[in-house]
Amino acid sequence: MFLFNKNDLFLHNNNGDIMKKNIYIDRFIFFTIFIFYLISIISINSASIYLSSSLGNLIIKQSIWYLIGLLLIFVIIKFDNKFFYKYSFSIYIINCLLLLGLLFFAPSINGSKCWYNIFGFSFQPSEFMKISLILVYSKIIGEFNKKRKINFKDEIILLLKIFILLLIPSILTFLEPDTGAIIIYFIITFFCLFISKIRIRWFVILFSFILLSMSCFFYFYFYEQDIFINILGNDFFYRMDRIVNWRNGSGMQLENSMAAISASGMFGFGFNNTPIYFPEAGTDFIFGVFASNFGFLGSSFLIIFLLLFDIYLINLCNKRINYKDKTLLIGIVGIIFYQQIQNISMTIGLLPITGITLPFISYGGSSLISYMILIGLVLNITKEKKNS
Repeated sequence: MFLFNKNDLFLHNNNGDIMKKNIYIDRFIFFTIFIFYLISIISINSASIYLSSSLGNLIIKQSIWYLIGLLLIFVIIKFDNKFFYKYSFSIYIINCLLLLGLLFFAPSINGSKCWYNIFGFSFQPSEFMKISLILVYSKIIGEFNKKRKINFKDEIILLLKIFILLLIPSILTFLEPDTGAIIIYFIITFFCLFISKIRIRWFVILFSFILLSMSCFFYFYFYEQDIFINILGNDFFYRMDRIVNWRNGSGMQLENSMAAISASGMFGFGFNNTPIYFPEAGTDFIFGVFASNFGFLGSSFLIIFLLLFDIYLINLCNKRINYKDKTLLIGIVGIIFYQQIQNISMTIGLLPITGITLPFISYGGSSLISYMILIGLVLNITKEKKNS
């Protein structure tokens, strides 16, 4: 059993003796998570009037996911991050096998095989793949950055390792298909490489390659559509069509979301009062629900609070911590910041709809638990920094 008393953890061994171990709990992060929980529950409750009753009580479910996430955090902080770096490749392999298993055993939902359905609960491996990538990148890049002298061969080996580690889950996730998750994999890779000691020329080469690849890709998409469809299939073509033409077609989902937000005014329509229906109100378009309820002021509060949380994590990156932890932090900051921008922007029509959720706010067990695990890893860094 363990009891918290300020910053101390008391453990009782088998002989009944009390062993005292200093442990630091970052109060700001826990306070932030609590505020996110309240915003999430309020928004899901407002969205529930448009959700199918077959989904059950999503407020209770989300509360359970938060509780499970908190329990996982306390399990994680009983270890240090060295433990997770040590087994990062094993975790990565397990997640790749789970992604592979989706193609054979997962039910098809809206044409995608992204979830396992276990006793009525959905489990999405791609959400946990991002944890695997961050951990394995942190181990590899952290060890790379320790080297005093880095030559051309070292850089090539690092980039090949990163490329292979990125390619395997990207292919498996593409086959599901889940475009949003693949984008997140690339965001993680970019941010983690950015903090590595490879020379700038590799980023120039990388961006040149991406620009050339995208030019060829869109050439075939716009001008050689038959070849494009023969190579990548009709499903991928229509997914691209939805993304490329998002400003033209928009659709009911985006139009209704923008109408609800624009009509909410300064103070919104009030708690639990979402006047317009749009699909995925509890997940992808949760910001639209919150904004319609609480208007410009409420939306501004949420965005400012998200930015304060991001800045706090960024400041942790500037602390004197080891290379592995720094890579871990920058990877976590990168995906959280990206998902916040992507989700809010697609809700108000600034970016195409890609199925990206708003971290800690949108309903979803796999997504929420994956981010709570990442928070546990962040708390390990703050704990070690405080106790050093």
